[in-house]
Amino acid sequence: MVIVGAPNVGKSTLFNRLVGGRRAIVTDEPGVTRDRLYGVVDDTTPPFELVDTGGLIPGARDVPFAGEIEQQAETALQDAALALFVIDGRAGPSGTDLELAARLRRRAVPLILVANKVDGPRQEAQIVDALRLGLGEAVAVSAEHGLGLAELIDAIEQVVAEVPDCGEEVFEEFGVRVAVVGRPNVGKSSLVNRLVGEERVVVSEIPGTTRDAIDTRLELGDRRYVLIDTAGIRRRGKVMVRVERSSVARARQNIERCDVAVLVLDASQEFAAQDAHVAGHVNDALKPMVVAVNKWDLIEDREEAAKQWAERLRSRLKFAKSAPMVLLSARSGQRVTRVLDEVDGLYAQAGIEVPTVQVNRWLQDVAGPQMARPAGGDGLRVYYATQTGVRPPTFALFCNDPRRVHFSFKRRLENTLRERFGFGGAPIRLQFRARRS
Repeated sequence: MVIVGAPNVGKSTLFNRLVGGRRAIVTDEPGVTRDRLYGVVDDTTPPFELVDTGGLIPGARDVPFAGEIEQQAETALQDAALALFVIDGRAGPSGTDLELAARLRRRAVPLILVANKVDGPRQEAQIVDALRLGLGEAVAVSAEHGLGLAELIDAIEQVVAEVPDCGEEVFEEFGVRVAVVGRPNVGKSSLVNRLVGEERVVVSEIPGTTRDAIDTRLELGDRRYVLIDTAGIRRRGKVMVRVERSSVARARQNIERCDVAVLVLDASQEFAAQDAHVAGHVNDALKPMVVAVNKWDLIEDREEAAKQWAERLRSRLKFAKSAPMVLLSARSGQRVTRVLDEVDGLYAQAGIEVPTVQVNRWLQDVAGPQMARPAGGDGLRVYYATQTGVRPPTFALFCNDPRRVHFSFKRRLENTLRERFGFGGAPIRLQFRARRS
């Protein structure tokens, strides 16, 4: 099921209402949604995959991204079993709505006309006027205030019941969730498109093209992934407009919900403070990270450049020394699938479970003096440890006083844990808990 319509009629607000969360950025600025954004409507029988698309302006040539937005919407319509055509119920049908309606009538896809922004009886005249679109009676809703959604759900279910084979496979995050992150214009969308093999997200030389996070399913044999193409993250002082602030906040949220992050860097530029800033978000979220150095096809003397990049990462990302690095070109496809190999490795490492008996053998080996200390002494005494979770691997260490844990001791524990049990580049969380002797 796909949502289509002119710019600024409330498609993203309706999308958020139907999927039950703030997945799409909502603002009064038209043209914010540029790619296809996926969600699931659970309130219908059967549940539906819902696709939000950008605002359509037929015949526009001078509007930024208009052609790309239309291409994305057309692709979504080709795959859809049902379309929701949204208009502004307060303003009534516009010339753009009339042109879009004529185009939609020529398609075979079942369609429901939705008059949005209808908060009361004042808009009734405009709703009646919508009949001239030739698409039947409109379902009146206010996505902002949650009005009329039950009636819209009923209309959707009625179409499903009346139209043969009008059903869709529900989109599920059926694989490893991979967030593709980085500062603007380093090639994140190009990398996603190369991996998927289609123009799944809008690619442009204009920084900041991707504003929402776009979820894309990818299946390679028995390997399954959900690629999350996020908006470019800028440092706080560089964020000037409200939409971009929302994009940055959403990118951080998508780092939180991923299993593995792929940090994309631009090989043709110096390692920037913004790159370290983005990597810091990944580190703070305790997510495994693959460093993908993109645009490698533009580099000369690649052997020396590879050494320089490895040194840069060691010196600038000291918290991610174990992160694997892939030198690639999204444009040519060079070593692109190697990224997924590294993702698989990190995902497996982050899911390792260690039996408690082995955890305490390790603890005895590396912290024997701290375990043997008298309970009434002034120093740190560690009693025992156990693993309490995975992704990230989490360990609880019981001691006499967590305030006595020195950072160097904690770092030694993390390093030896990683070496002993093969956690590789997966971040490790150590939780020290007080326990009386």
